[in-house]
Amino acid sequence: MPSSIVEILSADEIRRTLVRLASEINERCRDLSQVALVGIQTKGVPLAKMLAKQIEVLEGIKVPVAALDITFYRDDLDLIAVRTPGKTDIPVDLNGKTVILVDDVIYEGRTIRAALNAVNEYGRPKHILLAVLIDRGHRQVPIHPDFVGKKLPTSRDEKIKVYFQESDGRDAVELTRATTR
Repeated sequence: MPSSIVEILSADEIRRTLVRLASEINERCRDLSQVALVGIQTKGVPLAKMLAKQIEVLEGIKVPVAALDITFYRDDLDLIAVRTPGKTDIPVDLNGKTVILVDDVIYEGRTIRAALNAVNEYGRPKHILLAVLIDRGHRQVPIHPDFVGKKLPTSRDEKIKVYFQESDGRDAVELTRATTR
């Protein structure tokens, strides 16, 4: 079936969105020395790094960034394609910290549910917050982000694809729609 692709966010719009999200994180988390950004593999990790860089530009504080793979915490492994687990790298003690889980897109909420379980393997944070670039709706579990770059109601047959310079050679967010002939 043919499809059409629509750019939702350009590189400049992503940059402006990151500035806003970093400002919102600063406002909500007054003591940034107690914050750790935990990016969910795969696209949440470069997003967490970009957020940390923007927080440093705005506030002059380096917020630690961690990478979390949630593959083996998922409740739908039998339903998804076989995947190679990513690397988990938690270089900071999460105990007592404000952990901000970072992901590119929130959809049904199952990835975040798995991430919450995984984080508990690495410590007991004081708070866990959620930052996403795109919230496309359709939650199956009662999880909602604290920081949202863009709310984008979608249909279930639409797809969101996020591209980052670090891994894809460009920054963009695209929506793919199946078209009828």
